[in-house]
Amino acid sequence: RGRIGKLKPDETQNGTFTLTNVGSVGSMMGTPIINQPQVAILATGIIKKKPVVLETPTGDVIAIRHMMFMSLSYDHRIVDGALGGSFLKEVANLLEAFDLNREV
Repeated sequence: RGRIGKLKPDETQNGTFTLTNVGSVGSMMGTPIINQPQVAILATGIIKKKPVVLETPTGDVIAIRHMMFMSLSYDHRIVDGALGGSFLKEVANLLEAFDLNREV
């Protein structure tokens, strides 16, 4: 029902964290707004190829990699900046190390 705009108010209550994919409509990044009483919202952007600098044992190189911007908004009364930043970094680390062939 959410996909067709038919959610009822009681179906969107009591959440603590939201993930929104602004990339699904082609946006590179967005600034998500917390929907109170939620604590945080993570926005993921579109995945696109970008030139990036890679550090190698023989020096820096510019390479083309798939990149995605993420942004995290949170209620500072509950989450301080260091915790929010470390959470976002850990999500990035997990996504960068994702392996489709891993054993579950």
